[in-house]
Amino acid sequence: MEPSTITTYLKRERTYLMGALLLIILWVLPYFVLGEQAHMRILDNLDSNIAWYKVLIDSGQLFGPITAHIPQIINGHLSRDAYYSEYYGMIELFRFFPPVIAYGLNQAITRLIAFLGMYLLLRRYVIKEQNHGFIRVVAALTFALTPFWANGMLSTLGMPLALWAFLNIKNHEKTWVSLVTLTLLPFYSTFMLGFFFFLSAMGVFWLVEVVRSKKAQLRLFFSIIYMTVIYLAVEYRDVMSLLFSTEKTNRSEFYESKNNLIETIKLIFKNYFIGHNQDEALYEFVIFPTALIALIIVIMEKRWRQEKLFIGLHLANFLLSVWYSFWWYQGWAPIKEKISILNTFNFSRYHYLRPMIIYILFAVSLQILWTYNKKWRTWAIGFAILQLVVLVPSNEQIWYHNQPTFKQFYAVNEFKEIKNYIGEPVQNYRVVSIGLHPAIAQYNGLYTLDTYNNFYPLSYKHQFRKIMAPELAKSKTIGDYFDQWGGRCYLFVSELGKNYMFSKESTKVIKHLDIDTQVLKQMGGQYVLSAVPIKNADENSLKLQKVFDSNDAYWRIYLYKVI
Repeated sequence: MEPSTITTYLKRERTYLMGALLLIILWVLPYFVLGEQAHMRILDNLDSNIAWYKVLIDSGQLFGPITAHIPQIINGHLSRDAYYSEYYGMIELFRFFPPVIAYGLNQAITRLIAFLGMYLLLRRYVIKEQNHGFIRVVAALTFALTPFWANGMLSTLGMPLALWAFLNIKNHEKTWVSLVTLTLLPFYSTFMLGFFFFLSAMGVFWLVEVVRSKKAQLRLFFSIIYMTVIYLAVEYRDVMSLLFSTEKTNRSEFYESKNNLIETIKLIFKNYFIGHNQDEALYEFVIFPTALIALIIVIMEKRWRQEKLFIGLHLANFLLSVWYSFWWYQGWAPIKEKISILNTFNFSRYHYLRPMIIYILFAVSLQILWTYNKKWRTWAIGFAILQLVVLVPSNEQIWYHNQPTFKQFYAVNEFKEIKNYIGEPVQNYRVVSIGLHPAIAQYNGLYTLDTYNNFYPLSYKHQFRKIMAPELAKSKTIGDYFDQWGGRCYLFVSELGKNYMFSKESTKVIKHLDIDTQVLKQMGGQYVLSAVPIKNADENSLKLQKVFDSNDAYWRIYLYKVI
């Protein structure tokens, strides 16, 4: 290839890169422009993590000892270890910036590094041809725009950068840059919710390389160990809890393997095409048909040997869905009952590897179409653009436009009125919520008996259950939901089911509430915050104090006092 031609390709690729960076900036810009009027995901985000950061920082226990507890939550029974390490980048953002700005910065940092990591990986190890710059850039861009779980930071979207660094070290390239990458990533990602699965997969890769090359591959081995040690140091609280805690937690009653064989097979294909809510790749609309057409071309052209990576990616993508689905198969139950770590740790999460695998597969599929003939090159460009179009509605401002904004959800002004009406220091009384997430009261500084957390004492779960035992007896759905998981330690009501999003527009009324108010009082509960009216409040020793309705709040709050 002539130098002038190479220069032309490089200029084009730089143009593509600038365009991609501009699109990422536009993608995250609404958080900074709209502020608290921005929309964002509620599940495992507004209903939990965002409030957790504020509670943790306000508690004064951010750097607290291993034995520290959070007094604001469940009467101080919640361990400091239940929240993120103080060394996580996400925590630092929320320490120094307003919540929406911190969230927006996290989105920007994660998506930019995701783009960089995938681009570097593709350029050096997958799509190496000079004239395929468009494929490298568009595959990296689409990967960076996927609707990832923001509180995981780079737990999934940082994997391509880590893989690039490991391969560099293995090949004696860019060693210092790669070591710095492996050093910093653990401070902006999680071990338990992402990189445990990546690093264990890298361990398998190392073993395969040892067998294949008949060499020890020590550089790769020690780099994997090095990154693992840093993760364990960053997440020292979780490590200490795992090794030394003797108290049973709600995870001890996490009964997850309940699907029969037919349900398991259905789940394979549901996960394969749709994915999991924490690592959606939006694979089914464009990438799957693109990869299928590429596979047909490979079969027709008998290019099996030349396209080993492509075939391997297809297999890995499907097998990860099989693994995920069979983790919930009821056949596992007897084994999980005997080996506690199989209950307390979710090994199904190897599916977190799928976004990286899917978008590398997308890049390779586009390359196969691109090189097949000129007609299919046009199709490759079309598929790439179509995937960008598919991703646009996943932007949180579009996807969640029918849900409350940040300001409406947390209803700060409305809760100021509630606290002023009660007129006591918040640490002097305890509240529970009905029909809305406890995280809202927690975000506003109230001390709650209810919570959303996967790591709290089993004894507290059993104690809290007594409050709503009559309600759980009315509904097998909410009874099993609480008893067989309990992460949402909520005051469930059979008439509401598992719905905790009753807006001020709701006409729902609780007609037959049946709770044990004496247990509630014994636990210190003095107020009930309900998003819907309770018709038989008197029968439950509850007295309506006042109805709060603020223009900028999503909720109408009925404040009941326990009498």
